Amino acid sequence: MVSYPATTETISLALEANSSEAISILYQVLEDPSSSPEAIRIKEQAITNLCDRLTEEKRGEDLRKLLTKLRPFFSLIPKAKTAKIVRGIIDAVAKIPGTTDLQITLCKEMVEWTRAEKRTFLRQRVEARLAALLMENKEYVEALALLSTLVKEVRRLDDKLLLVDIDLLESKLHFSLRNLPKAKAALTAARTAANAIYVPPAQQGTIDLQSGILHAEEKDYKTGYSYFFEAFESFNALGDPRAVFSLKYMLLCKIMVSQADDVAGIISSKAGLQYVGPDLDAMKAVADAHSKRSLKLFENALRDYKAQLEDDPIVHRHLSSLYDTLLEQNLCRLIEPFSRVEIAHIAELIGLPLDHVEKKLSQMILDKKFAGTLDQGAGCLIIFEDPKADAIYSATLDTIANMGKVVDSLYVRYRSDPKKLMFLDGESKHV
Repeated sequence: MVSYPATTETISLALEANSSEAISILYQVLEDPSSSPEAIRIKEQAITNLCDRLTEEKRGEDLRKLLTKLRPFFSLIPKAKTAKIVRGIIDAVAKIPGTTDLQITLCKEMVEWTRAEKRTFLRQRVEARLAALLMENKEYVEALALLSTLVKEVRRLDDKLLLVDIDLLESKLHFSLRNLPKAKAALTAARTAANAIYVPPAQQGTIDLQSGILHAEEKDYKTGYSYFFEAFESFNALGDPRAVFSLKYMLLCKIMVSQADDVAGIISSKAGLQYVGPDLDAMKAVADAHSKRSLKLFENALRDYKAQLEDDPIVHRHLSSLYDTLLEQNLCRLIEPFSRVEIAHIAELIGLPLDHVEKKLSQMILDKKFAGTLDQGAGCLIIFEDPKADAIYSATLDTIANMGKVVDSLYVRYRSDPKKLMFLDGESKHV
């Protein structure tokens, strides 16, 4: 068997060879016992090329084994280079679809190794990555426990850049758990740490994106839109794929504040045309349905763009609210001319299943959207006239309130000078 030493010629040979041969050559380069500065430099280059080749072949397990195999080599190079290689291999595994469980296993192995080797800087970053993977895998309890320990440790070391990442991740985690106050508190902590240092544009865009999501959750869509716009500009300048999601959420905010007519203009703008695709088509379909107040078009959009609307938890949550509002408006418009109407007739007019319409009408009655009752025996909806408020009640309450003010005023005067007033037989007499 031919042996390949750690030389520049060997690397050139590996680059010219086909994938399987190149992988075999690069593995042999790493097995070269030489530890000279030149050999170490060549091995670092071989690791980079080998990662690229294994990623192309989608061999995630081999990348995990490679990281284990390289541990003796890490003792020969500076800790900063070790951290770069470890994070590079973890990123390479992440590029392979369906490897979330493998990434979690890999990160746990590296956390144990870094703890044994007392490489605190690297361990903290791998633990932050592990927490993100656990959150993605919906293992929220484990991720939160890991983050709560990590954030205390990083605060003691005052590593601001990592602290921004951890606080931002904690905000996303609490948001996933529907704990909005803690999500906002963690985001505020991330912003405070970010203000003290230079934050890369991609990270600033992530902060703005999370801020927009939290404001939209509080129904503050105008502020949310401005944050999504800032995030879009950051991601667009970097060519980051998250730009399309920022633009999508911008359009969602426009729809939610009843400015659906602006959606087409934003999509046809210079920046919007770069991202034309299923995501923007889905939002355009929703905007058209909202403009026409058509539940049928709205349901068609939800069906045709299920991946872009139903499977996106942020969009789905807001569109559910929008759907309920549209449905209530349409039902109120349809029942307005009637005092008694068959539920089946309303279902036919609105084009929805009978049980769905009946359930919604009963909910609207309980929420006091209109006065009425359901006669399920006859299958009818009976609408009552809105009772007119009697003016005498409000006038009586005002009179009582004014009498209370008079009594309070007299009491204050009496307390200030008891000799000034003397109450006899219900009349006030000066002493």
